Amino acid sequence: MAKCIFIDTTRCTACRGCQVACKQWHDHEAVPTLQTGTHQNPPDLTPHNFKLVRFSEHKIDGRVHWLFFPEQCRHCLQPACKDTADMYVEGAIVVDEATGIVICTEKTKELTKEQCDEIIDSCPYNIPRRNEKTNELTKCDMCIDRVQAGLIPMCVKTCVAAMSFGEREDMLKVAEQHLERVKKTFPEAELLDAEDLGVVYLVSHPREMYHKYAQREIRPLNRADFLADLTRPFRKALG
Repeated sequence: MAKCIFIDTTRCTACRGCQVACKQWHDHEAVPTLQTGTHQNPPDLTPHNFKLVRFSEHKIDGRVHWLFFPEQCRHCLQPACKDTADMYVEGAIVVDEATGIVICTEKTKELTKEQCDEIIDSCPYNIPRRNEKTNELTKCDMCIDRVQAGLIPMCVKTCVAAMSFGEREDMLKVAEQHLERVKKTFPEAELLDAEDLGVVYLVSHPREMYHKYAQREIRPLNRADFLADLTRPFRKALG
């Protein structure tokens, strides 16, 4: 059955344990950064940072509020990145049948820079990153090696409050329960695109207050999107 990560951002303290645990498990090299006027570090996702706790500061009712958002791949149920990649190199991005986890494979090395850019542009959450040294596309793989071994993703294992992992159906029930509780304090609380994703976020404030890609970015239909939409009914019928 499809797996799912549920993230209740109202319980995130921005300890960044998930960010560090992800980096350690994947044995990613350090990324030199500079102070950019925010506690968020690094400034963005990179080929060596699959997880990033985003910081957003707002003044609400005369008080400063921090909104934290543990950014990662959403593992879309119908991933646009895969549809686009299949136009160029079939199998460059795949969906694991047993878990629904979306994975970039070593075949992404066969893609040109322009093709990689088009795949990145097709992602409504701006997630994949290209490693300029290896030409690979990289992103969160939901620690599929751990999941296949009966373990939970490292980010979830490290988080003590905000993250849960399990069967998607079960996680959606948990998400609805959390939403009902949070709405008592924050009436604008919502689940972000829960019907389409394998990583579901609960936010307490309007999604645009977190960061640009907290919400699905609707882009003009390009050639890859057009062909993907055109063939989707046939691919769905074929299973």
